[in-house]
Amino acid sequence: MIATIDNFKVDLSKPIDISIPLTNTDENPIAWYIDKPVIEPVVFGDWIGKVSEGKSSTNFNNIFFNPHGHGTHTECLGHITREFYSINQSLKQFFFLAELISVVPEIQGEDLVITKNQIENSLEGKTPEAIIIRTLPNFKIKKSLKYSNTNPPYLDKDAALFIRESGIKHLLIDLPSVDKEKDDGKLLAHKAFWNVTDVNNLNADARLDCTITELIFVADEVKDGCYLLNLQIASFENDASPSKPILYDLRFLNAE
Repeated sequence: MIATIDNFKVDLSKPIDISIPLTNTDENPIAWYIDKPVIEPVVFGDWIGKVSEGKSSTNFNNIFFNPHGHGTHTECLGHITREFYSINQSLKQFFFLAELISVVPEIQGEDLVITKNQIENSLEGKTPEAIIIRTLPNFKIKKSLKYSNTNPPYLDKDAALFIRESGIKHLLIDLPSVDKEKDDGKLLAHKAFWNVTDVNNLNADARLDCTITELIFVADEVKDGCYLLNLQIASFENDASPSKPILYDLRFLNAE
């Protein structure tokens, strides 16, 4: 199926999935000091909700997981505010022009940091609706890493501020957080991106309709450049939802 968007033709039959699936195995990535997800059949007495057990006509599982710590997720500013805000209410559009960039985080003391200069140089003056940041090296083990207590790379506050000031509304990254793992609760990059100055009393110009998506994985064969992004979430009334960001190639489908 071919769709036309602005000056591009998009082949919707060729999606590029940049999400990490949620499983109850050791292959699942984990962050923030929690255990792996639990996916197990409902049990009522001697009845088990699993067809292979021979006691049910359906598979009927309970799933226990944390969207922030167990895989690809999209969050709204309700993640850091005292007042409740829901990703399901904040994200109302789902297709965006996005720019994929790759960066090698810079060594700063004991940290690896993505800087403003790296973001600015990679964008080369472009102002897409969404930015997708792939960190290098891009090992496939990212899809099953156990991030707790490893001090992963993170986004410098000035880089997040530059992204906000560029008018970019959706930030996607292949790390468990845009902020340093242990930062004493400062959350400088989150606050800079969402323009939140006081988490207890939200300022009028805070970016209620902007999102951060973390723990994505972009394979090496997906080249840097412009894509159509379909940002899919589940309808959770929560600050975050597991999500499935999908890219569609625009580079070779320009309309005549």
